[in-house]
Amino acid sequence: MKDYKKLQNGSDIRGIAMDTVPGEPVGLTVRAAQDLGASFALWLSEKLKKDTGELTVALGRDSRLSGEELLEAFASGLASEGAKALCCGMASTPAMFMATVFDEVKADGSVMVTASHLPSNRNGFKFFTREGGLGKKDIAALIAGAEAVPEKDFPRADARECALMDLYCAHLRGVICGGLGAREEDRPLAGLHVCVDAGNGAGGFYAGRVLEPLGADCAGSRYLEPDGSFPNHQPNPENKEAMKAVCEAVKESGADLGIIFDTDVDRAAAVDSKARPIDRNAVVAVSAVIASQGHPGAVIVTDSITSSQLHEFLEARGLEHLRFKRGYKNVIDKGVELNAEGKDCVLAIETSGHAAMRENYFLDDGAYLATRIVVEAAKLKKEGKGVEALIEGLEEPLEASEFRLPVTAEDFAVYADRVIEHIAGEVASGRAEGLSLELPNYEGVRVKADEAHGDGWFLIRKSLHEPLMPLNIESSRKGGLEMIKESVCRLIEGFDLLDHSLLK
Repeated sequence: MKDYKKLQNGSDIRGIAMDTVPGEPVGLTVRAAQDLGASFALWLSEKLKKDTGELTVALGRDSRLSGEELLEAFASGLASEGAKALCCGMASTPAMFMATVFDEVKADGSVMVTASHLPSNRNGFKFFTREGGLGKKDIAALIAGAEAVPEKDFPRADARECALMDLYCAHLRGVICGGLGAREEDRPLAGLHVCVDAGNGAGGFYAGRVLEPLGADCAGSRYLEPDGSFPNHQPNPENKEAMKAVCEAVKESGADLGIIFDTDVDRAAAVDSKARPIDRNAVVAVSAVIASQGHPGAVIVTDSITSSQLHEFLEARGLEHLRFKRGYKNVIDKGVELNAEGKDCVLAIETSGHAAMRENYFLDDGAYLATRIVVEAAKLKKEGKGVEALIEGLEEPLEASEFRLPVTAEDFAVYADRVIEHIAGEVASGRAEGLSLELPNYEGVRVKADEAHGDGWFLIRKSLHEPLMPLNIESSRKGGLEMIKESVCRLIEGFDLLDHSLLK
């Protein structure tokens, strides 16, 4: 009996694809990829009301060592149902969505072989139609379909080659030229120095195929060569070592700007001209300033853990800030929903660097975000300023940390709900001194601590996939983090199946 349900990770497929780590057996096998390919052909046929023989599906991969084999296996699964595969080779996740948009391709659907920033022995699949990325229910249906694929011999796919990244790079260069009112031959980025760190993922194209042809100096860029073993640092803008590396690159080369991508380039962060990171709350602020140009009063949707200082920064600029849920698909879906209701929502973004602008199909595209930042950096350079001028006045919390508290209860989700309900009740009743509920809140419970009790906030929620309760704390005063931790410990005292030893 096949059991692929464990491969679902929200709106993605992810699993162990290489037998390189003891105790981590392969779950995302060649056969699983073939079954998923066959299932996607049938699912897409039903959705589009087209015969499988009329379908064209674009396939791409990041630099992971297992990527090529899994791509070929998926193409074989498509072929078993008569669907045609377009092989785009090494690509980015956003480019794979654009394969359904570009007139030169117009694929019925597309698939990216990637596991984002996860360790090198992992891999997975992200799925797109022209409507965007598939949701959790769609993935569950795909998995059910894959489990139902009968035993059979899968044919070798006769995949046609597609130069998708040529189209995508030209598209990004066009965005830069349009933003600067110039032609490519004008070399509008001449005089701008940008360091790019691709972390040996799929994003190395950005320096040599987008920026340099327009005149940018990319000397000092790091780890542009694809290497699926990721020998230098995690390809992840949230990773401290990765951010330190790109900050060092900017400082050592005297660059005007730094850009860092995750493995499949759907996330990005930046570094300013003073070699300071523009990530987390700062990358949200930069993205909001850029996306809201010409849209006074626009709505910015973020995940639940953005700072109080960011909220004040956005509201001071006349923008409406809606904190929603963690999960890039959650914030994107909320942004789409608000626009359908007639709201002027221009950006849906996670602090992780997933930035989806309405002007760009609400696609979380790290290279598009980087491109919009580069345009602003080029303009500001002519005024003798750095990109940090965009977020002048944004304050950062003095102390911040995240703790992942294990739940040992058999039904961890029910137990976590009890913890959240208890905390909310205690705070709402006034029994928790110095604490108040921060509303509206759409995930877990977010609590504000007054100046005497930490001058900050905490948010505790349940993980959707693991027996954990992530706890985020921020404070605007020295020692405030410890004070807020003490308040949390008092609130969860008695919940013996919630391990809060990390807080002591």
